[in-house]
Amino acid sequence: MQTIYLKLSGVGPLQEGRLDLRKQTIMIGNTTYKADQIPLEIPVNGTVYGTLLNYHGAYEQLKPAMNEAPYEKPPKAPILYIKPMNTFAATASSIPCPESAVEIGAALGIVIAKTAKKVSEANALDYIKGYTIANDVSIPHDSVYRPAVKEKARDGFCPIGPWIMDKTAVDNPNNLEVRVLVNGVVKQRSNTNQLIRSVEKLLCDVTEFMTLAKGDVLLVGIPENPPRVKANERVQIEIEKVGTLENTIVTESLPAGGRI
Repeated sequence: MQTIYLKLSGVGPLQEGRLDLRKQTIMIGNTTYKADQIPLEIPVNGTVYGTLLNYHGAYEQLKPAMNEAPYEKPPKAPILYIKPMNTFAATASSIPCPESAVEIGAALGIVIAKTAKKVSEANALDYIKGYTIANDVSIPHDSVYRPAVKEKARDGFCPIGPWIMDKTAVDNPNNLEVRVLVNGVVKQRSNTNQLIRSVEKLLCDVTEFMTLAKGDVLLVGIPENPPRVKANERVQIEIEKVGTLENTIVTESLPAGGRI
């Protein structure tokens, strides 16, 4: 049984529970529930920061163009962007598809436990409360040298959850299998051992120039070749030792965030 932090629909603040990943059951207090039978809300309320080009494969795909305009040279610091609050959605909710398809960005989320400023790589884990899963949805686009607000910050474009897994349950966040399934079929498989900056290094480098607050979430990045999906398809992101985030794609004419 592992410690998780979850937010039950309509109940109030974050609660602590005990998860049996093998049986897919959650114990809250003295009551045991099936994990897929509990209506869960978004388990975070801080700022969510995304990271670009932190997987070797994604970096290598862009590398030939890095010395050309407008880049002119490879980036030295982490490339960050914000997924604003309007993008947040819970597990089992819907994601609006404004065009023919959207890209699914499977990301491990680092949930910050306390104010983090100029954190050393050696002490980085001390600043982590736990880990969650984010679906960093975007409209397909080529540019990474300007903020892709229209493509990445639309309503419902960042489902998060289903819970926060306590960091003690993840012995090595830099070696976790990441899978994306569409309608039950595996469409992408990766591993956080392909990160350019490890979880500790990323937290160290980011807090060198900005402070992260308690409850903020830092996404480690998304693997290369994110799957594209269309309306009426069901998406699951599985991250080893963390859980499964599941959502359904709907046409944009329907409201974001509705339950599956």
